[in-house]
Amino acid sequence: MKKFFLVISVLMISVAMVNAQDLFKKGTRVLNAGVGLGTGIPVEVSFEQSIKDGLIDGNNGAIGLGVYGGWYHQNLYDWNYNHYVLGARGAFHYQFVQKLDTYAGLMLGYNIATASWAGDGESIGSATGSVFDFSLFLGGRYWFKPKLGVYAEAGYGISYLSVGVTLKF
Repeated sequence: MKKFFLVISVLMISVAMVNAQDLFKKGTRVLNAGVGLGTGIPVEVSFEQSIKDGLIDGNNGAIGLGVYGGWYHQNLYDWNYNHYVLGARGAFHYQFVQKLDTYAGLMLGYNIATASWAGDGESIGSATGSVFDFSLFLGGRYWFKPKLGVYAEAGYGISYLSVGVTLKF
């Protein structure tokens, strides 16, 4: 996974930079809602607000802070599994091309996992585990309209890769 992040980071840095207006100015608020890719359909929601902009060349580079929530459910051989992730995130944003907000960040979160058996109509027990954890992530938001776009993120939240809709307000 570390090699994947290194390759993505190098690709983002090596892209020819276009002088574009920063999409993530101070005070901008963004809401993401999406699904993870993989077994089942993990769902996630995140909110982020820009707290500082103009870090590079006076018009690009911003820092955002926000929150994240994700949930995943799976039934497997009479077992019910649930996984929840709640976290606080910080990200550095840099716009390489127009309409594309690229970012990388860190999430500090709390993971909760539960499992219970529900076969033959009777419960024989359940288990719950939780842990504080952290995650690195890379992402991009492409804006079709000034306040509507799509996003994709790689990193570990509720899944390793997720996509969805993003709203700016």
